[in-house]
Amino acid sequence: MKKELPYFTIENSFGGNQSWFRNPMMHLGGCGAAAACDACIHMALYDNKNHLYPYDIQRLGKEDYIRFSEKMKPYLRPRFQGINTLDVFIDGFYKYLKDVGEQDIRLTGCPGEVPVMEAAKKLISQVDNGIPIPFLLLQHKNVNFKDLVWHWFMFIGYEELENEIYVKIATYGEFHWLSFHKLWETGFKRKGGMVLIQ
Repeated sequence: MKKELPYFTIENSFGGNQSWFRNPMMHLGGCGAAAACDACIHMALYDNKNHLYPYDIQRLGKEDYIRFSEKMKPYLRPRFQGINTLDVFIDGFYKYLKDVGEQDIRLTGCPGEVPVMEAAKKLISQVDNGIPIPFLLLQHKNVNFKDLVWHWFMFIGYEELENEIYVKIATYGEFHWLSFHKLWETGFKRKGGMVLIQ
């Protein structure tokens, strides 16, 4: 079983791209804001929630995306330890949604302490419902994930194989397929997790 969400491109970028940000703090630590921006753009495009994106949703452009990130910055601003818990992300994102008049969306956390099979069910259910998932990875003992450490990015698809589930991620204007089990089992006590949008 395989499911991939339709996703947006901006110029030649698959989704938004944090490396475009000109503000030094956002360039370095704006991944939480970028994840929220990408979630809003996806919902504006595919769930008729145009009010979540303040520009022309039919003409996505790099400059508008950078401006959007600056609008999101007060809600999910970079800080010394980053947006390093699901609660900090959820609180900030809720404030943005409230300020743009959105009252129907619910945000819940699926923390990294949840057993991997239970988390996989939530991943599958969310993607089956057509909704991308902001995901926070803190530390990880597997060096293959070193470029994703202390970083927010998006889950936008999955594939179930015989003994494994792979997840499609979007970050820095690219997509990759990764083992969900390996990604989830970080080997550290302090964990991130998923934010489920309903």
